Amino acid sequence: MLKLERVSLNYGSFRALSDISLQARDGELVVLLGANGAGKSSILRAASGLEAATGHIRFGKHELIGMRPSQIVQAGVVQCPEGRKLFPGMSVLRNLVLGGYVHRADSAGNRRRLEEIFGLFPILDQKKDDPAGSLSGGQQQMVAIGRAMMGRPRALLLDEPSLGLAPLVVRQMFDVIQQINRAGTTVLLAEQNAFAALKVAHRAYVLELGRVAMEGDSDALLRNPDIRRAYIGA
Repeated sequence: MLKLERVSLNYGSFRALSDISLQARDGELVVLLGANGAGKSSILRAASGLEAATGHIRFGKHELIGMRPSQIVQAGVVQCPEGRKLFPGMSVLRNLVLGGYVHRADSAGNRRRLEEIFGLFPILDQKKDDPAGSLSGGQQQMVAIGRAMMGRPRALLLDEPSLGLAPLVVRQMFDVIQQINRAGTTVLLAEQNAFAALKVAHRAYVLELGRVAMEGDSDALLRNPDIRRAYIGA
């Protein structure tokens, strides 16, 4: 279980998170909803060790606050960042291999994981020698997710994976995310596309100004008229 208890985070004088408590149980797909600046990305960055937070973030037996990002990856928590953050001049294959760096001593395991990723995203096998920057937006997002999966996550943190993608590609992306979750990986998903995210999630938290404003199972939130007006437009 990935569990946040009374987590707070400041950027200088700006309070990004205020006593946030939430959890993603083993095998769950949990979505974080909210407008820009609500705190979705800050939660993921705190959990992955990229920002210093206070409170407690626990994953299994590990207290993640105070651990280095590489240690958090080794513990099984891996983030796929907003904006993909690929190395555009490097090949697709090289970008993917870098995701397995913390497991570099297990080259056989990395090769097996690479084949699994090519099974998820066959187009990446075809384009493995192409520069990552030459791919379409959807294909680059596949590389970003594949690179995160090379870290062998037990909990995968996804930050706005649908951003800037065409509707058909968004549907394909969420199908893959659901497939990853069904294979046993816990997923914590920060997403503005509320309708697509709630269709695949088990539960959701709605964030406003760095606080949890609402939580519930995905079906209930999909039917909630306030959520529909604020995030779905219906």
